[in-house]
Amino acid sequence: MSAGAAVELDRAAFSYGAAPLDFDVAFAAGRVTAIMGPSGSGKSTLLNLVAGFETPQAGRVLIGGRDVTTDPPSRRPVSMVFQENNLFAHLSVEDNVGLGRSPSLKLTAAERAAVEEALARTGLAGKQKRLPRELSGGERQRVALARVLVRERPVLLLDEPFASLGPALRQDMLDLVAGLQAERAMTVLFVTHQPEDARRIAEAVVFLEDGKVAATGQAETFFGGAGPEAFQRYIGSEAASGRSRDVARKRT
Repeated sequence: MSAGAAVELDRAAFSYGAAPLDFDVAFAAGRVTAIMGPSGSGKSTLLNLVAGFETPQAGRVLIGGRDVTTDPPSRRPVSMVFQENNLFAHLSVEDNVGLGRSPSLKLTAAERAAVEEALARTGLAGKQKRLPRELSGGERQRVALARVLVRERPVLLLDEPFASLGPALRQDMLDLVAGLQAERAMTVLFVTHQPEDARRIAEAVVFLEDGKVAATGQAETFFGGAGPEAFQRYIGSEAASGRSRDVARKRT
């Protein structure tokens, strides 16, 4: 598999009605970058522009130095994992992973071996014949990550895929992503509302506010107290809301 590719949004503009978004940012190749910001700041839209699910109304999207602005998602060197994991309920674990290599599931012996290897790497060995409904939430996300491995794309986009998991399981999944990234040298763009998740695996942070890139920098700078004031306010409010959710859960 090729190493990670640089990603750039060159004055990429997009809008949902009266909510203009304008992204001008570059993501270094082979690094994990956390994309953070308040709800509505454009985090998922930024990923969709990179993936090709949305097309900018102005500006360009470049991956590995190549202009992919008008390319459909299938032609971009990108894999994406969503919160709902996008598994097919009627297909087995191995077939869901095999789709990463062939939409027709007509796999060669080498491709089937790659599926088995990906399942083993993500802790799913022995579960290849199960259906998604027979798996836990964490296991379903492992299937989605196994599919990423067999796709062998240099860029991985994560749109809060572990948000519904409990803290311990979420940490396990983050560590799995970090291990896969270190092994494959993928470029990972990771949307999260959880400061602790970004602190755990991110090397860099891109902070969005009001549909624009408000700040970029090293994760250790952002979380070391030297980040921009808007980011410090944001993680303070996120921590407070997280504590409120914990209290509410304890009362129920």
